[in-house]
Amino acid sequence: MLPVSLLPLPVLHIIITMLLLTTTVLARSESQSTIGKPGCKTHCGEVRIPYPFGIGPGCYFDEWYQIDCLNLTRNLEIPHLRKTDLKLVENISIEDRTLKVIQPITFMNCPTKQSETANLTGSPFVFSQKRNKFTAVNCGMLSFMRSATESQKTDLTACMSICDKNTSDSSCNGMNCCQITIPSNLKIFVIEFGTFNRRASCEYYAFLVDQQWFESRSKRYDHIIARDKTDSVPVVLEWNLLYNHSTVKEFQMGISDKVHSYCQLDNTTPSIFNQSMIQCFCKKGFEGNPYLHDGCKDINECEKFPPVCKDDICNNYLGGYSCSKKAWKKPTTKSALQAVQGTSISSGLLLLFFCLWFLYKIIKKRRKIKRKQKLFRRNGGLLLQQQLCSSEVNVETIKVFNSKELEKATDRFHKDRILGHGGQGTVYKGMLTDGRVVAVKKSKIVDESKLAQFINEVIILSQVNHRNVVKLLGCCLETEVPLLVYEFIPNGTLSKYIHDQNEELPLTWEMRLRIATEIAGALSYLHYAASFPIYHRDIKSSNILLDEKYRAKIADFGTSRSVSIDQTHLTTLVHGTLGYLDPEYFQSSQFTEKSDVYSFGVVLVELLTGQRAISIRRSEEAGKSLATYFILSMQQNRLFDVLDPHVLKGKKADIMVFANLAMRCLNLNGRKRPTMKEVTAELERIQMSEKKNFNVPQDSEEVEDLRTQDFEPWEVVSLSTGPASHTGLASSSHELPLLSFTSL
Repeated sequence: MLPVSLLPLPVLHIIITMLLLTTTVLARSESQSTIGKPGCKTHCGEVRIPYPFGIGPGCYFDEWYQIDCLNLTRNLEIPHLRKTDLKLVENISIEDRTLKVIQPITFMNCPTKQSETANLTGSPFVFSQKRNKFTAVNCGMLSFMRSATESQKTDLTACMSICDKNTSDSSCNGMNCCQITIPSNLKIFVIEFGTFNRRASCEYYAFLVDQQWFESRSKRYDHIIARDKTDSVPVVLEWNLLYNHSTVKEFQMGISDKVHSYCQLDNTTPSIFNQSMIQCFCKKGFEGNPYLHDGCKDINECEKFPPVCKDDICNNYLGGYSCSKKAWKKPTTKSALQAVQGTSISSGLLLLFFCLWFLYKIIKKRRKIKRKQKLFRRNGGLLLQQQLCSSEVNVETIKVFNSKELEKATDRFHKDRILGHGGQGTVYKGMLTDGRVVAVKKSKIVDESKLAQFINEVIILSQVNHRNVVKLLGCCLETEVPLLVYEFIPNGTLSKYIHDQNEELPLTWEMRLRIATEIAGALSYLHYAASFPIYHRDIKSSNILLDEKYRAKIADFGTSRSVSIDQTHLTTLVHGTLGYLDPEYFQSSQFTEKSDVYSFGVVLVELLTGQRAISIRRSEEAGKSLATYFILSMQQNRLFDVLDPHVLKGKKADIMVFANLAMRCLNLNGRKRPTMKEVTAELERIQMSEKKNFNVPQDSEEVEDLRTQDFEPWEVVSLSTGPASHTGLASSSHELPLLSFTSL
């Protein structure tokens, strides 16, 4: 065999690494066999259980050390210290004689969170003074740790912190949080607060905690409980063997045959109830479990890395080692041959290692590809391909983005990049590698039953090419949830400008008229100029965006549908937004192009009045629906009393024509509503009138005729009593308004 000294240095490093890995595995298997009694279970889940603790009869020293292994789930086991009713969370340490358990947090005046600390009286356990700290998260009050005995309830320790909500100090040293050392040999305590607040806020709390865990969990101590959503924290206990004076000699005789270990009385812990503590140790040069017969094994110092003898020869013996100088020998032909053999062996090992590494990379890459393929199918990729093959969609206009590109563009979908939450998902702002700013929609869809809505939006938007419709740039289907990439529209929604008006940029009458004309033109395009007629089905001011020049763009096609040329309506479950929903569609479940016209009419009324589509602030007589309120105002000749102040600056004749157009769009009879082509033409005529500053005389007979048409008002009632609870409208724990029709 080739001497180690003749092998090349790189080869030596590889061989030593492999030997260390093998030694680690063997050492682990050996340690598992020596930490507990023969035939006893030594692990519960990931927690190691060494003797004197044990699981099962005959495996533990006495009842204080009995462990129950609780099966919470199929793959989760939790060790439970039966006598003290405590759960373990980490390995039991033989060297430090410690174990870590779960203790409850005490909240101030919080009836929903009751807690009771452990009682270690009479047990071989004490709360570790070295490892634990009494911690209170509060300010301006004292938090006490007191003895739990009613006969002599004394203060053990206490701390108080100063209130400062603006501090950046996270050390818990007196600003909103305080810590203090606990007494030694502590076995039982209660936590109380110095002031009492009758209002249950649960804002202040105190607890005994493992200081290492507390410092490692968070830079902000006051976020630990809120983030982890827990009512308990880990606490370190110290343990020894507990024996009466009468049995100490018997125990010492029982371990006298442990030639590599020794035991002694713990003189640092005072005697309690005539009880003594016994500690056992492995002798120098040995390691293992000193509480077992022959549980301490010799440490082979010569196998340690780095070598203890450096360049000298290491000789291991029971309980120690020695170093001796190497005898120098002149290399021989045989040694040279052995060196060549060693080089060949090392080269073979390197080649084997490279092959294994290359194989691992291939397997990892294949798994990644299969996962992306699985996500692609789950997110509707096959459905999208089917739709693209069966429709007249220009596939080249739809780019398929990869997940890495969109994660980089949105800073891994950071919460600061959120633009808003739509009906079908969350929208993030991002920047592509080519510098384009985009909006990335992360769908909420996780079940196959709703994939059609997502794929529907891709198909519909891919067919649309209009300057007043948000442009779809592409999609990504290889992520956990589907992603859509749109052009970025910087100035938010029309709803924001109508209802939260900005004095620096008021929404003037001219701007409102232009925006209404642009929306009408886009809807007219969808209804009549697209390759297939498209019904939006959710027209509302919050689905209309404004670009950098405040031009209107229609967005959110998640519920839209395309129909064939010869179809006049769609029969579907009712979808839409309360206040904008066509009453005729609500009753019949048949959506027509005139249903979009009705919703657009509500948007026109919003532009005129500046009021919301549904509002509980309006009087009961006027109704919570803006459409009802507007129609009643028109019938009572109070139009100019309900207009927005910015609208009143326009020409009254044009405003009246605009209002009459909105009335026609809101007609309860869909057949009597104008088409979007007619609406667009009428709005363009009003625009031309404004540009020419031409005052069109008001035709009183025409206005009167419009006012006396059958505009029947409706009242707002609870969803629980509505006639279409089966229609699929969104519901919540509160009562939602829903339209119910009655004649005057």
